Amino acid sequence: MTSTSTVGIHSSDNNYNNRLGGGTGSGGGLYESPQSSSSSIPTTFTTTAIFNNNNINYDADETIIDDLLSVSWNQDFGCFAAGTTRGFRIYNCHPFKETFRRDLKSGGFGIVEMLFRCNILALVGGGLNPHYPPNKVMIWDDHQSRCIGEFSFRSQVRAVKLRRDRIVVVLEHKVYVYNFMDLRLLHQIETLANPRGLCCLSHHSNTFVLACPGLHRGQIRVEHFGLKMTKFITAHDSQISCFTLTTDGLLLATASTKGTLIRIFNTMDGTRLQEVRRGVDKAEIYSLALSPNVQWLAVSSDKGTVHIFSLRVRVVGEDSSINSSTTQGPALLQQSSSSSLDALISPTMGANPGSSLSFMKGVLPKYFSSKWSFAQFHLPETVRFVAAFGSQNTVIIVGMDGSFYRCSFDALNGGEMSQQEYVRFLKN
Repeated sequence: MTSTSTVGIHSSDNNYNNRLGGGTGSGGGLYESPQSSSSSIPTTFTTTAIFNNNNINYDADETIIDDLLSVSWNQDFGCFAAGTTRGFRIYNCHPFKETFRRDLKSGGFGIVEMLFRCNILALVGGGLNPHYPPNKVMIWDDHQSRCIGEFSFRSQVRAVKLRRDRIVVVLEHKVYVYNFMDLRLLHQIETLANPRGLCCLSHHSNTFVLACPGLHRGQIRVEHFGLKMTKFITAHDSQISCFTLTTDGLLLATASTKGTLIRIFNTMDGTRLQEVRRGVDKAEIYSLALSPNVQWLAVSSDKGTVHIFSLRVRVVGEDSSINSSTTQGPALLQQSSSSSLDALISPTMGANPGSSLSFMKGVLPKYFSSKWSFAQFHLPETVRFVAAFGSQNTVIIVGMDGSFYRCSFDALNGGEMSQQEYVRFLKN
Protein backbone atom coordinates (compact mmCIF):
# COMPACT_ATOMS: atom_id res chain seq x y z
CA MET A 1 0.00 0.00 0.00
CA THR A 2 1.26 3.48 -0.82
CA SER A 3 0.61 6.46 1.41
CA THR A 4 1.38 9.92 0.14
CA SER A 5 1.61 13.19 1.96
CA THR A 6 3.41 16.46 1.39
CA VAL A 7 5.06 18.03 4.39
CA GLY A 8 6.99 21.28 4.76
CA ILE A 9 10.28 20.72 6.57
CA HIS A 10 13.50 22.69 6.79
CA SER A 11 16.73 21.73 5.11
CA SER A 12 19.77 20.87 7.15
CA ASP A 13 23.40 21.84 7.10
CA ASN A 14 25.29 21.21 3.81
CA ASN A 15 28.09 19.43 5.67
CA TYR A 16 25.85 16.40 6.20
CA ASN A 17 23.77 16.31 3.03
CA ASN A 18 26.20 14.24 0.98
CA ARG A 19 27.53 11.85 3.62
CA LEU A 20 25.15 9.05 2.65
CA GLY A 21 25.99 9.43 -1.03
CA GLY A 22 22.96 11.35 -2.27
CA GLY A 23 21.98 14.80 -3.53
CA THR A 24 23.19 18.25 -2.74
CA GLY A 25 21.66 20.23 0.07
CA SER A 26 20.45 23.76 0.41
CA GLY A 27 20.26 26.21 3.24
CA GLY A 28 21.44 25.89 6.83
CA GLY A 29 19.66 24.97 9.99
CA LEU A 30 21.19 23.57 13.14
CA TYR A 31 18.81 22.65 15.95
CA GLU A 32 20.12 23.13 19.48
CA SER A 33 17.64 22.23 22.20
CA PRO A 34 15.85 23.65 24.00
CA GLN A 35 15.88 26.33 21.31
CA SER A 36 16.05 25.67 17.61
CA SER A 37 16.71 27.63 14.45
CA SER A 38 15.86 26.73 10.89
CA SER A 39 16.55 27.60 7.30
CA SER A 40 14.07 29.79 5.50
CA ILE A 41 14.24 27.50 2.45
CA PRO A 42 11.59 24.80 2.73
CA THR A 43 11.67 21.51 0.92
CA THR A 44 9.05 18.77 0.57
CA PHE A 45 9.14 15.02 0.67
CA THR A 46 6.76 12.34 -0.49
CA THR A 47 6.26 9.33 1.75
CA THR A 48 5.93 6.52 -0.74
CA ALA A 49 5.79 2.79 -0.08
CA ILE A 50 9.19 1.96 1.26
CA PHE A 51 12.46 0.90 -0.25
CA ASN A 52 12.73 -1.61 -3.03
CA ASN A 53 15.72 -3.63 -4.12
CA ASN A 54 16.44 -1.25 -6.99
CA ASN A 55 17.48 1.34 -4.42
CA ILE A 56 20.12 -0.80 -2.75
CA ASN A 57 23.46 1.00 -2.65
CA TYR A 58 26.17 -1.59 -2.09
CA ASP A 59 29.69 -0.75 -1.09
CA ALA A 60 32.23 -2.06 -3.57
CA ASP A 61 33.98 -4.07 -0.85
CA GLU A 62 31.58 -6.86 0.19
CA THR A 63 34.26 -8.86 2.03
CA ILE A 64 34.17 -6.68 5.16
CA ILE A 65 31.91 -8.11 7.86
CA ASP A 66 29.55 -5.62 9.49
CA ASP A 67 29.10 -5.54 13.25
CA LEU A 68 25.51 -5.13 14.34
CA LEU A 69 25.04 -2.08 16.58
CA SER A 70 21.24 -1.90 16.92
CA VAL A 71 17.96 -3.43 15.80
CA SER A 72 14.57 -1.72 16.03
CA TRP A 73 11.06 -2.53 14.84
CA ASN A 74 8.99 -0.16 12.78
CA GLN A 75 5.67 0.95 14.26
CA ASP A 76 3.59 -2.00 12.99
CA PHE A 77 6.31 -4.64 13.53
CA GLY A 78 6.22 -5.56 9.85
CA CYS A 79 9.82 -4.44 9.31
CA PHE A 80 12.95 -3.86 11.32
CA ALA A 81 16.03 -1.71 10.86
CA ALA A 82 19.57 -2.85 11.62
CA GLY A 83 22.28 -0.29 12.32
CA THR A 84 25.79 -1.57 11.62
CA THR A 85 29.37 -0.34 11.81
CA ARG A 86 29.21 0.39 8.07
CA GLY A 87 25.67 1.63 7.44
CA PHE A 88 22.16 0.31 7.89
CA ARG A 89 19.75 -2.24 6.44
CA ILE A 90 15.98 -2.64 6.35
CA TYR A 91 14.30 -6.04 6.49
CA ASN A 92 10.73 -7.12 5.83
CA CYS A 93 9.45 -9.70 8.31
CA HIS A 94 6.80 -11.56 6.29
CA PRO A 95 8.07 -12.83 3.99
CA PHE A 96 11.52 -12.30 5.41
CA LYS A 97 13.85 -10.46 3.04
CA GLU A 98 16.30 -7.60 2.97
CA THR A 99 14.54 -4.75 1.21
CA PHE A 100 17.11 -1.99 1.42
CA ARG A 101 20.62 -1.19 2.55
CA ARG A 102 23.22 1.50 2.57
CA ASP A 103 26.77 0.31 3.11
CA LEU A 104 29.34 2.99 3.83
CA LYS A 105 33.04 3.18 4.57
CA SER A 106 32.74 6.29 6.69
CA GLY A 107 31.11 4.99 9.86
CA GLY A 108 28.25 3.32 11.70
CA PHE A 109 24.76 3.97 13.06
CA GLY A 110 23.76 3.29 16.65
CA ILE A 111 20.11 4.33 16.08
CA VAL A 112 18.06 3.74 12.93
CA GLU A 113 14.40 4.58 13.50
CA MET A 114 11.82 3.91 10.79
CA LEU A 115 8.54 5.71 10.16
CA PHE A 116 6.19 2.82 9.29
CA ARG A 117 7.21 1.82 5.73
CA CYS A 118 7.96 5.21 4.25
CA ASN A 119 11.24 6.70 3.04
CA ILE A 120 11.91 8.76 6.17
CA LEU A 121 14.46 7.57 8.76
CA ALA A 122 15.96 9.08 11.89
CA LEU A 123 19.69 8.33 12.11
CA VAL A 124 22.20 8.70 14.94
CA GLY A 125 25.85 7.73 14.62
CA GLY A 126 27.21 4.86 16.70
CA GLY A 127 30.07 2.46 17.21
CA LEU A 128 33.78 3.22 17.43
CA ASN A 129 33.61 5.20 14.19
CA PRO A 130 30.18 6.89 14.12
CA HIS A 131 28.98 8.23 10.79
CA TYR A 132 27.44 11.23 12.57
CA PRO A 133 28.28 12.52 16.06
CA PRO A 134 26.23 10.65 18.68
CA ASN A 135 24.74 13.95 19.90
CA LYS A 136 23.03 14.63 16.55
CA VAL A 137 19.81 13.31 15.03
CA MET A 138 19.65 13.38 11.25
CA ILE A 139 16.28 13.08 9.50
CA TRP A 140 17.08 11.25 6.27
CA ASP A 141 14.80 11.16 3.23
CA ASP A 142 15.88 8.27 1.06
CA HIS A 143 13.51 9.35 -1.71
CA GLN A 144 15.67 12.46 -2.11
CA SER A 145 18.84 10.73 -0.85
CA ARG A 146 19.67 13.52 1.54
CA CYS A 147 19.17 14.82 5.04
CA ILE A 148 16.18 17.13 5.39
CA GLY A 149 16.49 17.99 9.07
CA GLU A 150 19.02 17.96 11.89
CA PHE A 151 18.91 18.22 15.67
CA SER A 152 22.00 18.89 17.75
CA PHE A 153 22.25 18.41 21.53
CA ARG A 154 24.82 18.92 24.26
CA SER A 155 24.79 15.26 25.27
CA GLN A 156 24.45 11.86 23.66
CA VAL A 157 21.14 10.92 22.06
CA ARG A 158 19.80 7.78 23.76
CA ALA A 159 16.77 7.10 21.54
CA VAL A 160 14.57 8.58 18.81
CA LYS A 161 10.88 7.76 18.35
CA LEU A 162 8.75 8.77 15.38
CA ARG A 163 5.07 9.32 14.71
CA ARG A 164 3.61 10.70 11.51
CA ASP A 165 3.18 14.05 13.26
CA ARG A 166 5.94 14.07 15.89
CA ILE A 167 9.66 13.47 16.42
CA VAL A 168 10.68 12.52 19.96
CA VAL A 169 14.35 12.67 21.01
CA VAL A 170 15.44 11.05 24.27
CA LEU A 171 18.51 12.20 26.19
CA GLU A 172 19.68 10.77 29.51
CA HIS A 173 17.76 13.32 31.60
CA LYS A 174 15.28 14.88 29.18
CA VAL A 175 12.77 14.09 26.44
CA TYR A 176 12.12 16.59 23.63
CA VAL A 177 8.97 16.47 21.48
CA TYR A 178 9.03 18.21 18.07
CA ASN A 179 6.42 18.87 15.43
CA PHE A 180 7.23 16.90 12.26
CA MET A 181 5.91 19.61 9.94
CA ASP A 182 8.36 22.35 10.87
CA LEU A 183 10.66 20.76 13.51
CA ARG A 184 9.31 23.18 16.11
CA LEU A 185 9.94 22.25 19.74
CA LEU A 186 6.60 21.54 21.45
CA HIS A 187 7.42 19.91 24.80
CA GLN A 188 10.33 19.26 27.16
CA ILE A 189 10.08 16.58 29.84
CA GLU A 190 12.55 16.07 32.70
CA THR A 191 13.27 12.45 33.64
CA LEU A 192 15.26 10.39 36.07
CA ALA A 193 18.61 9.19 34.64
CA ASN A 194 17.62 7.21 31.53
CA PRO A 195 20.76 5.72 29.93
CA ARG A 196 18.67 3.07 28.13
CA GLY A 197 16.65 5.75 26.33
CA LEU A 198 13.36 4.28 27.55
CA CYS A 199 10.39 5.91 25.83
CA CYS A 200 7.38 4.74 23.85
CA LEU A 201 4.55 6.35 21.89
CA SER A 202 1.02 5.53 20.82
CA HIS A 203 0.50 5.39 17.06
CA HIS A 204 -3.21 6.04 16.51
CA SER A 205 -3.68 9.21 14.51
CA ASN A 206 -6.39 10.46 16.89
CA THR A 207 -4.45 9.92 20.13
CA PHE A 208 -0.96 10.92 21.20
CA VAL A 209 0.28 9.21 24.35
CA LEU A 210 3.93 9.21 25.46
CA ALA A 211 5.44 7.14 28.28
CA CYS A 212 8.87 7.83 29.76
CA PRO A 213 10.59 7.47 33.15
CA GLY A 214 9.37 9.81 35.86
CA LEU A 215 11.51 11.64 38.40
CA HIS A 216 11.51 8.86 41.00
CA ARG A 217 12.75 5.27 41.00
CA GLY A 218 10.18 2.83 39.63
CA GLN A 219 7.95 5.62 38.33
CA ILE A 220 6.64 6.05 34.79
CA ARG A 221 5.26 9.31 33.48
CA VAL A 222 2.42 9.07 30.95
CA GLU A 223 1.51 12.12 28.89
CA HIS A 224 -1.93 12.17 27.25
CA PHE A 225 -1.23 15.17 25.04
CA GLY A 226 -4.68 15.24 23.44
CA LEU A 227 -6.33 15.37 26.87
CA LYS A 228 -3.62 17.66 28.30
CA MET A 229 -3.28 15.18 31.14
CA THR A 230 -0.20 13.80 32.91
CA LYS A 231 -0.32 10.59 34.94
CA PHE A 232 2.49 9.31 37.17
CA ILE A 233 2.43 5.54 37.73
CA THR A 234 4.50 3.93 40.47
CA ALA A 235 5.04 0.67 38.65
CA HIS A 236 7.83 -1.01 40.65
CA ASP A 237 9.99 -0.58 43.74
CA SER A 238 13.17 -1.04 41.65
CA GLN A 239 14.39 0.95 38.66
CA ILE A 240 12.39 0.56 35.45
CA SER A 241 14.14 -1.56 32.81
CA CYS A 242 11.54 -1.85 30.04
CA PHE A 243 8.00 -0.82 29.14
CA THR A 244 5.66 -0.63 26.17
CA LEU A 245 2.29 0.87 25.25
CA THR A 246 -0.60 -0.47 23.24
CA THR A 247 -1.12 1.19 19.87
CA ASP A 248 -3.74 3.55 21.30
CA GLY A 249 -1.75 4.21 24.47
CA LEU A 250 -4.47 3.05 26.87
CA LEU A 251 -2.49 0.17 28.37
CA LEU A 252 1.10 0.02 29.63
CA ALA A 253 3.25 -3.06 30.30
CA THR A 254 6.27 -2.61 32.60
CA ALA A 255 9.25 -4.50 34.02
CA SER A 256 11.89 -3.52 36.57
CA THR A 257 15.60 -4.27 36.83
CA LYS A 258 14.71 -7.31 38.95
CA GLY A 259 13.01 -8.77 35.88
CA THR A 260 10.76 -11.15 37.78
CA LEU A 261 7.34 -9.46 37.48
CA ILE A 262 5.64 -7.78 34.53
CA ARG A 263 2.70 -5.52 35.26
CA ILE A 264 -0.13 -4.14 33.11
CA PHE A 265 -1.58 -0.70 33.88
CA ASN A 266 -4.44 1.45 32.67
CA THR A 267 -2.72 4.69 31.63
CA MET A 268 -5.80 6.84 32.20
CA ASP A 269 -5.86 6.44 35.98
CA GLY A 270 -2.81 4.28 36.75
CA THR A 271 -4.78 1.24 37.92
CA ARG A 272 -2.80 -2.01 37.89
CA LEU A 273 -4.84 -4.52 35.92
CA GLN A 274 -2.68 -7.64 35.93
CA GLU A 275 0.66 -9.02 37.09
CA VAL A 276 2.52 -12.02 35.65
CA ARG A 277 5.77 -13.68 36.65
CA ARG A 278 8.67 -14.38 34.29
CA GLY A 279 10.62 -16.30 36.93
CA VAL A 280 12.10 -16.22 40.40
CA ASP A 281 15.73 -15.35 39.58
CA LYS A 282 16.76 -11.82 38.66
CA ALA A 283 16.92 -11.20 34.90
CA GLU A 284 17.53 -8.35 32.49
CA ILE A 285 14.41 -7.80 30.41
CA TYR A 286 15.30 -7.05 26.79
CA SER A 287 11.85 -6.43 25.34
CA LEU A 288 8.11 -6.40 26.05
CA ALA A 289 5.49 -6.69 23.32
CA LEU A 290 1.68 -6.65 23.40
CA SER A 291 -0.33 -8.38 20.69
CA PRO A 292 -2.68 -6.15 18.65
CA ASN A 293 -5.74 -7.57 20.41
CA VAL A 294 -4.00 -7.33 23.82
CA GLN A 295 -4.64 -11.01 24.49
CA TRP A 296 -0.94 -11.87 24.67
CA LEU A 297 2.27 -10.46 26.13
CA ALA A 298 5.76 -11.47 24.93
CA VAL A 299 8.83 -11.04 27.13
CA SER A 300 12.49 -11.63 26.21
CA SER A 301 15.36 -11.60 28.70
CA ASP A 302 18.96 -12.61 29.29
CA LYS A 303 17.76 -16.01 30.52
CA GLY A 304 17.47 -17.15 26.90
CA THR A 305 13.70 -17.69 26.87
CA VAL A 306 10.92 -15.77 25.17
CA HIS A 307 7.83 -16.10 27.38
CA ILE A 308 4.23 -15.65 26.19
CA PHE A 309 1.63 -14.72 28.77
CA SER A 310 -2.14 -14.73 28.41
CA LEU A 311 -3.65 -11.41 29.43
CA ARG A 312 -7.03 -10.89 31.05
CA VAL A 313 -7.61 -7.33 29.86
CA ARG A 314 -11.00 -7.09 28.19
CA VAL A 315 -10.99 -5.39 24.78
CA VAL A 316 -13.55 -4.56 22.11
CA GLY A 317 -13.28 -6.28 18.73
CA GLU A 318 -12.02 -9.55 17.33
CA ASP A 319 -8.44 -10.67 16.72
CA SER A 320 -6.87 -8.95 13.73
CA SER A 321 -3.77 -9.51 11.67
CA ILE A 322 -0.81 -7.31 12.46
CA ASN A 323 -0.35 -6.72 8.74
CA SER A 324 -3.86 -5.37 8.26
CA SER A 325 -3.98 -1.73 7.25
CA THR A 326 -7.07 -1.32 9.40
CA THR A 327 -5.61 -2.73 12.61
CA GLN A 328 -7.04 -0.89 15.56
CA GLY A 329 -5.76 -0.86 19.09
CA PRO A 330 -7.73 -2.04 22.08
CA ALA A 331 -10.65 -0.03 23.34
CA LEU A 332 -11.38 -0.35 27.02
CA LEU A 333 -15.03 -1.08 27.68
CA GLN A 334 -15.15 1.35 30.56
CA GLN A 335 -12.76 3.81 32.15
CA SER A 336 -11.37 2.00 35.15
CA SER A 337 -11.24 3.21 38.69
CA SER A 338 -10.25 1.57 41.93
CA SER A 339 -13.85 0.45 42.36
CA SER A 340 -14.58 -0.74 38.80
CA LEU A 341 -11.73 -3.07 37.83
CA ASP A 342 -14.12 -5.81 36.77
CA ALA A 343 -14.95 -3.84 33.62
CA LEU A 344 -11.35 -4.20 32.48
CA ILE A 345 -10.64 -7.78 33.51
CA SER A 346 -11.92 -10.64 31.41
CA PRO A 347 -13.04 -13.69 33.39
CA THR A 348 -12.62 -15.95 30.35
CA MET A 349 -8.94 -15.26 29.73
CA GLY A 350 -5.87 -15.67 31.91
CA ALA A 351 -4.89 -19.24 31.10
CA ASN A 352 -1.35 -18.83 32.46
CA PRO A 353 -0.50 -21.73 34.77
CA GLY A 354 -0.25 -20.95 38.47
CA SER A 355 1.50 -22.77 41.26
CA SER A 356 -0.21 -25.89 42.59
CA LEU A 357 0.16 -24.25 46.02
CA SER A 358 -1.65 -21.08 45.00
CA PHE A 359 -4.49 -21.88 47.42
CA MET A 360 -2.00 -21.09 50.20
CA LYS A 361 -1.09 -17.68 48.79
CA GLY A 362 -1.77 -15.97 52.10
CA VAL A 363 0.83 -18.15 53.84
CA LEU A 364 3.58 -18.94 51.32
CA PRO A 365 5.83 -16.41 49.52
CA LYS A 366 4.16 -14.40 46.77
CA TYR A 367 5.71 -16.29 43.85
CA PHE A 368 3.74 -19.44 44.72
CA SER A 369 0.51 -17.64 43.77
CA SER A 370 1.90 -15.95 40.64
CA LYS A 371 0.75 -16.57 37.11
CA TRP A 372 3.54 -18.09 35.04
CA SER A 373 4.05 -18.03 31.27
CA PHE A 374 1.65 -19.76 28.92
CA ALA A 375 4.16 -20.57 26.14
CA GLN A 376 7.95 -20.46 25.78
CA PHE A 377 10.69 -20.45 23.14
CA HIS A 378 14.33 -21.11 24.08
CA LEU A 379 17.26 -19.20 22.63
CA PRO A 380 21.01 -18.79 23.34
CA GLU A 381 21.50 -17.01 26.66
CA THR A 382 24.55 -15.10 25.43
CA VAL A 383 22.62 -13.09 22.81
CA ARG A 384 20.29 -10.12 23.24
CA PHE A 385 16.94 -10.75 21.52
CA VAL A 386 13.88 -8.57 20.98
CA ALA A 387 10.46 -10.06 20.27
CA ALA A 388 7.20 -8.91 18.69
CA PHE A 389 3.96 -10.49 17.48
CA GLY A 390 3.32 -11.54 13.91
CA SER A 391 0.02 -12.75 12.55
CA GLN A 392 -2.01 -15.80 13.58
CA ASN A 393 -0.33 -16.63 16.92
CA THR A 394 3.23 -16.19 15.71
CA VAL A 395 6.12 -14.41 17.37
CA ILE A 396 9.03 -12.84 15.50
CA ILE A 397 12.40 -12.55 17.21
CA VAL A 398 15.53 -10.66 16.17
CA GLY A 399 18.92 -11.23 17.80
CA MET A 400 22.00 -9.07 18.07
CA ASP A 401 23.95 -11.96 16.55
CA GLY A 402 22.18 -11.28 13.25
CA SER A 403 19.54 -14.00 13.61
CA PHE A 404 15.82 -13.92 12.84
CA TYR A 405 13.29 -16.45 14.16
CA ARG A 406 9.62 -16.95 13.49
CA CYS A 407 7.81 -19.31 15.84
CA SER A 408 4.21 -20.20 16.59
CA PHE A 409 2.37 -21.09 19.77
CA ASP A 410 -0.73 -23.13 20.51
CA ALA A 411 -3.33 -20.62 21.68
CA LEU A 412 -5.30 -23.33 23.49
CA ASN A 413 -2.64 -25.47 25.14
CA GLY A 414 0.47 -23.30 25.25
CA GLY A 415 3.76 -25.02 26.05
CA GLU A 416 6.92 -25.00 23.94
CA MET A 417 6.61 -22.91 20.77
CA SER A 418 7.41 -24.36 17.34
CA GLN A 419 10.12 -22.81 15.20
CA GLN A 420 8.75 -21.96 11.75
CA GLU A 421 11.67 -20.04 10.24
CA TYR A 422 15.29 -19.20 10.96
CA VAL A 423 17.45 -16.77 8.97
CA ARG A 424 20.97 -15.55 9.61
CA PHE A 425 20.56 -12.09 8.08
CA LEU A 426 23.92 -10.69 9.18
CA LYS A 427 27.13 -12.47 10.08
CA ASN A 428 28.24 -10.55 13.11
